Amino acid sequence: MKIKKMIWVTFQKAGYHYYTEAATNPNLKDVEYLQHRHRHLFKFRVQIEVFHNDRDLEFIMVKEYCESLFNGKLDINGNSVEMLADTLYANLAEKYPNRDMTIEVSEDGENGCIIEYNLPKQ
Repeated sequence: MKIKKMIWVTFQKAGYHYYTEAATNPNLKDVEYLQHRHRHLFKFRVQIEVFHNDRDLEFIMVKEYCESLFNGKLDINGNSVEMLADTLYANLAEKYPNRDMTIEVSEDGENGCIIEYNLPKQ
């Protein structure tokens, strides 16, 4: 049996974005208002692989590092929550290399994405 151990942290950040394509895509007519800059409470859940049971990564330190990446006003312009997750992953992978991760990002805890970043198996 193969066991994968993960820790997880959560944090949230108020921020703004817009969806440019909502203005021009006829399939998005019902949500064309999303073309305008609007506020969300972006909620994050980050899972990172660990390799032993005794604080391989300290929860609080991981959480504080994640939060430090979003100091100040979060304005992601035309980026999606998927793009936001990818940006967060790039930073985490540099700080905590060679670990599988799963990142969830939601708008107001209602709708969002889950992306699994799995390293190639050797």
